[in-house]
Amino acid sequence: MLWKGRRQSDNVEDQRGQGGGFNLPRGGPGRFRIPVGGRSGGGMSLSTIIILVVLYFGLKAFGIDPLQILAGGDGGVGPGGGQITDNSGEGTGAPASDEMKQFVSTVLAETEDTWTGIFQAEGLTYEDPKLVLFSGQIRSACGFASSAAGPFYCPGDRKVYLDTTFFQQLDQQFGASGDFAQAYVIAHEVGHHVQNITGILPKFNQMRQQMGEAEANHMSVQVELQADCFAGVWAHFTGQKGILEQGDMDEALNAAQQIGDDTMQKKMQGYVVPESFNHGTSQQRQTWLARGYRSGKLSDCDTFNTPI
Repeated sequence: MLWKGRRQSDNVEDQRGQGGGFNLPRGGPGRFRIPVGGRSGGGMSLSTIIILVVLYFGLKAFGIDPLQILAGGDGGVGPGGGQITDNSGEGTGAPASDEMKQFVSTVLAETEDTWTGIFQAEGLTYEDPKLVLFSGQIRSACGFASSAAGPFYCPGDRKVYLDTTFFQQLDQQFGASGDFAQAYVIAHEVGHHVQNITGILPKFNQMRQQMGEAEANHMSVQVELQADCFAGVWAHFTGQKGILEQGDMDEALNAAQQIGDDTMQKKMQGYVVPESFNHGTSQQRQTWLARGYRSGKLSDCDTFNTPI
């Protein structure tokens, strides 16, 4: 991808190195608050805090991350079908290089230009999302999250959250290398932003409250595949600018294959559970990414009224 020397977005918030560690509740703004039922008035007792501290370190001793458990179900939307574990040995707290920030800012700028043009053609105004770079763990309007969950989009604050060590994992653990594989991940999350500001995500979040697990998973797959298709639409117009190099789309399609629900489940647990899929199979993700890339038309990304 010929990204160097192009415009960089001003909508990148760099929070790397600021930490987001475990804090006992003190009632102040911005603190991570552990939800405790049965109390209507105010803080926790000392005995409750002691119990929570003992429980926290007890779980950590058995290799369980209580913070990741508490982060579940926060409404954010990410690229993969499961958690990614950092086995690089470098830790998740290492900040990305300046070049990586420049790359992310450039890709975000390209999505801004593309979606602004698409919206203008429809007589609409595109609202740019923010992209937050973080290291290790972060708080968002969707709750607390760690880098183990992978990049995600939070509809509550209209921000994409990215710990760029995910790109190392994508390469080293899943065999999806290349800068356009990374660009695809960013474009997918921006695709969720497009869904949010056009009302698709709010409608989905409303509907799934009334659904059973199987039905909600199926609709989640439709949402994710549409975001893949939107990423393909972005790649279509990016290619028209002459930015793409030979093999770039192959990198993106390989990344889509590697983070399919079936492929990830096979890698992580040795077997697949189709009824638990909520992002789509490798074949589905590749198909919808390629579909958007070939046509460049949003009308071809209707995963809700087209067999997936």
